[in-house]
Amino acid sequence: MFKILNSLDISGVPEVNEIFKNHNLVNVEADRKVVLSEIENCDAYLASAAIEVDKEFLEKANKLKVIGSPSTGTDHMDLELIKQKGIICYDISKEFDLINSFTATSELAFTLLLSLIRKIVPASLDAKNGIWSREKYSGTQLFNKTFGIIGLGRLGEISARIAKGFGMNVIACDIKEKNIPYVKMMDLLSVAKQSDFISVHVHLNKETVNLVDKAFFRNMKKSALIVNTSRGKIINEKDLIIALKENEIGGACLDVIDGEWLEPNALFQHPLIKYSRSNNNLILSPHIGGATKESIYGARIFMAKKIATFLNVI
Repeated sequence: MFKILNSLDISGVPEVNEIFKNHNLVNVEADRKVVLSEIENCDAYLASAAIEVDKEFLEKANKLKVIGSPSTGTDHMDLELIKQKGIICYDISKEFDLINSFTATSELAFTLLLSLIRKIVPASLDAKNGIWSREKYSGTQLFNKTFGIIGLGRLGEISARIAKGFGMNVIACDIKEKNIPYVKMMDLLSVAKQSDFISVHVHLNKETVNLVDKAFFRNMKKSALIVNTSRGKIINEKDLIIALKENEIGGACLDVIDGEWLEPNALFQHPLIKYSRSNNNLILSPHIGGATKESIYGARIFMAKKIATFLNVI
């Protein structure tokens, strides 16, 4: 019998308990102190993206054989150190049979974009207070605007289809040659210059850290908005705050920031979160891009089965 520590919320995925019925499954909340207190002597770990798997974590995980993270991003895990420790690590970034059915993140990108340009949050607050000010909240429509995509992979292509459905002109840049009839390919700088709205859909790696920086912002239209549902470090956050403060760009919509795993008090003081509390040209959501019933259920069942299969053959 193996001991598996799980920091994922599986309240909507009760089948996970059945998958590990022949093992000792320990379910805990996604709290770093709790996880670190339980990880010792565990053979496997089902990983929440809210908890960093770093040096401190791995030093306590003295028996750990395998980690499974049901996410496409891996910036919450020190993959090099995990490999050095001889621990197998799974994620779902290459599990295309599974993730090709997940459209949630691209859908959220447009939700955030529309929320900002149609001023949904302040308008809703006014409406709840009986203030029916239509003219005050006039916005911008998407039709006939230029939608720029950074990274025309799986989510980039889904976003392109959605943008086309809104009647937008779609442009994109990607490190690979792409041929989609309704998408005009160009370089990164051209996407910055020509787009009314830009959506980031690239994986985080050494080449994409700070891919979007002050030079990029200075080439954007002053009215343009940028949406990031990928990973926080892809955008240089200091440069973004300056661009927002100095009205170099129209606004930003972020589902991700660098430091999502910080303790609540530290997270409350995160520069972007502080800025958002008193400025309306930035809208934030807490990394809910993939948080739909369909994607959560599918990814967590898949990863539980993958971990169980691994344990059954060692």
